[in-house]
Amino acid sequence: MKKNIILIGPVYPYKGGISHYTGLMCRELAKRHEVEMISYKMQYPKFLFHKEQRDYSNDSFKIEQAKYLLHTANPFNIIKTARYIRRRRPDMVAIQWWHPYFAPCYFLLTRFMGKQNVTFVCHNVFPHERFPMDRPLTKLTLNNGSHFIVHAREEAKELEKIKPHPDYVVTPHPTYNAFCFEGMSREQAREKLHIGPEERILLFFGYVREYKGLKYLLKAMPEICREDNKVKLWIVGEFGADREAYLKLIRDLGIENHVQVQDSYTPDREVEKYFAAADLVALPYTSATQSGIVQIAYGFGRPVVVTNVGGLPDVVEDGSTGYIVEPERPEAIAAAVTRFFRENQAQRMRENIEKEAYRFSWERMGEVIEGFMPDEKGG
Repeated sequence: MKKNIILIGPVYPYKGGISHYTGLMCRELAKRHEVEMISYKMQYPKFLFHKEQRDYSNDSFKIEQAKYLLHTANPFNIIKTARYIRRRRPDMVAIQWWHPYFAPCYFLLTRFMGKQNVTFVCHNVFPHERFPMDRPLTKLTLNNGSHFIVHAREEAKELEKIKPHPDYVVTPHPTYNAFCFEGMSREQAREKLHIGPEERILLFFGYVREYKGLKYLLKAMPEICREDNKVKLWIVGEFGADREAYLKLIRDLGIENHVQVQDSYTPDREVEKYFAAADLVALPYTSATQSGIVQIAYGFGRPVVVTNVGGLPDVVEDGSTGYIVEPERPEAIAAAVTRFFRENQAQRMRENIEKEAYRFSWERMGEVIEGFMPDEKGG
């Protein structure tokens, strides 16, 4: 039965994986329900987030009827938005949650919109980079939720620490196959990037942060190159203030000829060529909840090497759709990468990834959300 849903979170033109996720969730739910998308008129104040927050270069993820109502730092605006939602009397309000910055905003919002069926979609219960007040702020906000969606068993445990007996579902992060704009082949992508057909490409993609463990991947490269001189690592993503430290590590390791650095934000339409050209995607994280990078890789049929942290092992079948190695161990990363290329695992793993399509589908995510809907009697 068709329901009325209000979905809250970032969408185009806001940048980043959660914006893509919210837009794709909106599209899936709109196939069967009436969905109203409420996004932000102001997401982060500039003094907290110095980089450009919006990207208008590609509107493929645009939600035509999105309403940009919410100013996350203006309590009067938040209360006004809450009262608007209350008047709409939705069957569900689904809110994207990933950082305690939003705690005051969502606390006010949920308190002033009256008794609602609130589902928090938790990308992270707690942030990757912890700070002293994150726990009480998260508890204050999530205690106003009726239901929760988490993407990793570890996240469910974190949720249980701050809310007694929460009603939640653990379900895999859906696949981002929406980045396949051109259906680019491996050969076509490599031609665009000037990569030879014989080169073996290992891809590290996304913002470079300390917890993502790039230094351990770099330290694995000398061993990888000794075993197979055709392997090259492409690092595609924005660096922070520690860019020079990574470049120095590359020089010190003597791997300059085997590492390509693309230090810039990657617009949506540019994502495809990097994943289509790659053979294997590496996520050497030292901590994690889950990662949309795995799902982008799967969307292109690319296997992954991940570390045994957070929710990453939940979405990788070791030896089938990729490899799981222990964190902070360059020798383990090197062994997995070397094995992949030595045993020519690309085609077999691609077939295994395709078999997992429904498990990682947006259709399945829609069914999970529908499980939290009231029935026809309002129960």
